[in-house]
This record gives sequence, C-alpha cells and structure tokens, in this order.
Amino acid sequence: MPAGVCGCCGPLRPRYKRLVDNIFPEDPKDGLSKSDMEKLTFYAVSAPEKLDRIGAYLAEKLSRDVVRHRYGNVVIAMEALDQLLMACHSQSIKPFVESFLHMVAKLLESREPDLQVLGTNSFVKFANIEEDTPSYHRRYDFFVSQFSAMCHSTHEDQETRTRIRVAGIKGLQGVVRKTVNDELQAIIWEPQHMDKLIPSMLFNMQDSEDLDRAGHPNTPSGAGQDGEENPSALAENCFRELLGRAAYGNMNNAVRPVLVHLDNHHLWDPNEFAVSCFRIIMYSIQAQHSHHVIQQVLNHLDTHNKNTPRVRAGIVQVLLETVAIAAKGSVGMIQGSKRSDVFTFESEYTIPPNLWLGPTVLEVFNTLLKHLRMSVDFELGDSSRRNSASSVSSVRGRESEERIVQNAIIQTIGFFGGNLPDYQRAEVMMFIMGKVPVYGTPCHALDTVKIGHQGTKRIQTMLLSSLIMVTSGFKSKSMAAALPPPFLDPLFSISLMEDSELRQLVFEILHNILDRHDNRAKLRGIRIIPNVSALKIKREKISKQDVAFMKKHGQQLYRHIYLGCKEEDNVHKNFELLFTTLAILTIELANEEVVIDLIRLAIALQTVRTHAAPIKTSWKCKRGNGSYQRREPAHVYSLRHHGVGGRVPQLPESDDCQPALLPARQQGY
Repeated sequence: MPAGVCGCCGPLRPRYKRLVDNIFPEDPKDGLSKSDMEKLTFYAVSAPEKLDRIGAYLAEKLSRDVVRHRYGNVVIAMEALDQLLMACHSQSIKPFVESFLHMVAKLLESREPDLQVLGTNSFVKFANIEEDTPSYHRRYDFFVSQFSAMCHSTHEDQETRTRIRVAGIKGLQGVVRKTVNDELQAIIWEPQHMDKLIPSMLFNMQDSEDLDRAGHPNTPSGAGQDGEENPSALAENCFRELLGRAAYGNMNNAVRPVLVHLDNHHLWDPNEFAVSCFRIIMYSIQAQHSHHVIQQVLNHLDTHNKNTPRVRAGIVQVLLETVAIAAKGSVGMIQGSKRSDVFTFESEYTIPPNLWLGPTVLEVFNTLLKHLRMSVDFELGDSSRRNSASSVSSVRGRESEERIVQNAIIQTIGFFGGNLPDYQRAEVMMFIMGKVPVYGTPCHALDTVKIGHQGTKRIQTMLLSSLIMVTSGFKSKSMAAALPPPFLDPLFSISLMEDSELRQLVFEILHNILDRHDNRAKLRGIRIIPNVSALKIKREKISKQDVAFMKKHGQQLYRHIYLGCKEEDNVHKNFELLFTTLAILTIELANEEVVIDLIRLAIALQTVRTHAAPIKTSWKCKRGNGSYQRREPAHVYSLRHHGVGGRVPQLPESDDCQPALLPARQQGY
C-alpha cells in the first residue's frame, strides 16, 4: 500500500521528471509550454549531470508517443530537445546527445513523412552545434543510410516526395558538416559511406532544369526562396561543400562514386550531366588536387577502352573539360576562337599550373595516345569488315563516331600540352614525335605491319595534328632546344612523303616553333609587298645560339624546302606554307649568311620553274602559274626585307619558258 501511494504521489517523483512532464500541455495543440520549458532549461544548465537522465526520460516518452501515434506530443518532445541542445554546451552533454540521436533515429525509421522531416530538422540543428570535445564512440552510419534512402524517395504524392528528398539532402549535409572536420570521424570518407552519399546527391542533381548553369562558380544555382526547397539546388550545394572539404587522401574516394554513378545510369552519352558534374568537382576542390581528378578520369577511360565510341568520346570530353578548368584556375582565362579545335591562352600568364607538378605528365600523354591508336584500330577494323557487314550505314556511322573520339583526344592532348611550361612542352613534343611511325626509322610504339598503309597514314595524321596543338603558342629562346635532331630528323622525313596533307602538317608545326613573334598573320596570302615596313613586323637580332643552329641545320632545312616545292602533288596550301616558311626564316633566323643562302634557294626554286617544260601539262596549266608565283614572292620578300631589293625586277625576266604569264602575274601583284 505505501508503495502504491508513492507511485501516485507527484511530489515524490524525481524533479527532472516533473519538469519534463510539465512541458507537455493537456492539449498538444497548445504547443510547448514556454514557462515550464524555461524552468527545465534552467535546471539542466544548473545541474548538467542530470542531462543524461532528462534525455533518457524524454526518449522514453517520445518512443511511447510514436507507437501510440500521438504526433503532437512527439513534436513537443523534439522541440524541447532542440532547446536543451542549444542551451547546454558542457562536457556532460555527451550522454544527452546519445539519447537525442536515438530519438532522431526513431523518427527517421517511421514511415510518416512528417516525422521523418521533423527528425531531420532536429538533426540539422544538432549538426550546426560545435562541440568542445570530440566524440570517440559516436557513429553516423545509420544516419548516412537513412538520409540516403530519403533522397531516393518514390512517394506517390509529388509534393510529399519533394519534402522527403529535401529533408534527406539536408540530413546528409548535416552529417557532412558534423563529421568531415572531426579527425575521429574520418570513417565518413570510406567507400561504403561515399557510395551512399555521392549517388544520393547526383540522383537529385539530375532533375536540374538548367544544366548549363551548373558548375560555374559565379552562377548561383537554385538561389532565392524557392531554391531552398529545390532538391537539385540543395544537392548541388551539398556536393560542393563535401568536395570542398575533401583532403588529399580522400579525393579518390570522392570521385570514384561519381564515375560509377555515371556508368550505372548511362550518362556518358549524352554527356551533358557528366560534364556538369565534373565542372562542379573542379570548381569545388582545392587546386592542388586537380591532378587526382584527371588521373581518375584517365583510369576510367582505360576501363572503358572497348566500350562504344560515343561513351569513350563522352569520357574524353569530360577529361578535356577538367583540364580546361584546371588550366583556367592556374594559367589564365581561355580565349575564344572561331575554330572549335583551337585554343589560345593569354601570354601574360606565365605561372605553370599546379596540374603539371609531378612525374605523371608523360603517363597522361601515353594514355591518350594509346587510346588514339585503339580508336584508329577500331575504325580500320570496321572498314575492313564493311563488305561482309549486313548494314553498310551502321559501319559508316561507327567510323564517324570513332572520328569524334579521335578529335576529342587530339583536342585534349593539345590542351594538355598547351598549358605546360616550355621546358615540359619540349619533352612532350619529343615524346609524341617518338610515337609517329616514319618509314626507315625504328618505331617501337606502333606495328605498322598490322595496321597497314592506311592505318599508318591515319596515325601519322592524328599525331601530327596533336603536335600542331601542343606547339601552338610555344616560345623557345633557342631553336636548338626547340628543334633537336631527334625531333627535327623524323619531321623532315615526313616532309618528303608522297602525301600533300602530311607535308602541310609538318610545315604548320615548323611555323608554330619558328614564329616566336607571331608574324604569321601578317604574311598570309602569296603576294609581293612593296612596303615591308607597313606590316610592322616584330623581330629581334638573331642570337648566337640561333646562328649556330642555322650553321648546323640550315642546309638541311633549305634542302627539304627545295624538295618540297618539287613534289608533283602539291596544292595551293602547300605552296602557301612553303612561302610562309621562307618568310618566317627570313624574319627569325636570318643573318647575312642566311640571307645569301635564302637568295640562292629562291634562285634555285626559280630555276626549277623555268625548266618545268618536261613536266605534265595538267600540272603546268593548273599549278604552273601558281607555283611560279608562289616561289617568287618568298625570294622577293627575303631580298626586300633585308634591303637588297634593287635587283628584284630583273629576276623574273629570266623566265622565258612561259612569257605569256608575265603580264597576268604582274597585274595580279
């Protein structure tokens, strides 16, 4: 009997229980009793050792109310917990937090969306509290799993589904904020957690209606009142925050789930979302971690080396985007160009990008060149099976898709090389040239017997096109360093091949290297210039190193220009490039001895034209006028530029082979 009396008598109950009971009104609709809540808060602050008992009792009441569907009391209990958390910051709050997290877990396990959202909001408030001491035993595995599941909600009602997804993203953001800066919670970066966090964010980011804006740091996505409840915008912000907090050792675990998600959802073709994701990644991470991302994409490209061309092209285009952003952040803004395959950079930026620190530069180029070769092999293999294929159009379509892959790889190689400092760019030029198959020289990179003549030519064209992009903007102080014999000899060998397109590529590479003052634009078009000073050509006095270079390699250079002019399959562009080559040599490398050699070369070219009677008539009719005119201006330009143009009018009159062409030529100039 006394025990029963004690159980019914309120004053005999512990004070903390009485204070907790008093905050619950008779009608839950009246809400939390503020005055009683103030008393409970004062008691908890005054007696922090009672916090764990207060938390346990509140958890007991909340669990009972959840089972009995007394959701009004559940809301009051969580509001009280939130206020106690905000008011108490002592070390004694640790046991109370365990009770709090247990109650949040109860709400998240409920199938009621309102309770899930309520528990998430309380957890977010807790995540924003900075604790004085770290927690040694607390784990958030359950919350990562539960919030990730909420991010993938498939509730029938769209509004409810959006609320649940928003709550899940906010919960994940709270977990990230609570754990990433805590050394004792480094476990959050482990693959089993990243495999849940990252895909949940990407799943909601896919609903973005404006992918073009995603990834730009100066463009707010989902900002404004509506943006706070937009799952896509919240997911992107959480994704950025997570990546921004990633340390050096955690980058691989953060990027790998992105690649897996893109694979599982077939988002490489089309690849707009993939490009958007990696824009966000590159803009969010620290600059010194950029090479981790690029290496991950390269490794992923290796794993998909036998996938469809469109998938491989999508991965390469993502790689190009990552390189472009990494270059922007450390070298300078990319200047626009009318051609889609040409990139130029502001010359005033001379700081080498952090992207290129380390020994992995040649490995990157080796991987890209390997995939370029594989793409050519796939293209030629499809071409050889064209006759036996059931659908010719499908085979041709695959060939065109392989061309897309090849062009994307070439652009990426050019962008990689274009952002290297000059000393590394010279090494890359040598590396690529070593991959070019040249007849008569050993080539360990390619088996030309297996790929045949057509494959060899295709590989040569691709690699020389890559060299054009790598050498674009290359400014070497010494020609001997820019054109060493291991690079120059195979380049000259290609210049004598019986293919006008390959010869054009060779001279474009030479122009990129020789033209150190950007005078090519002023020399376009084959013409005689009466007033050279009007061109405002930039030039410097030839250095001793360049004089030595011309003494050693000048005759070899003249010989290949001379032989290149005699090729019968030359077209207009070949002669124009030859003319420009002579003009650039005159500007960049001409001293008195070189001028004399250039005059001799021009006269030799003139002699070739005057003795051109035995050649084919079609060549004379279609190219005779052009070839004559294209050789004379280089000669004339060399003389006039160095002030010895007084005899220029006398030279053309020695042409008595086709005198009828003289008036037309003079009139055209």
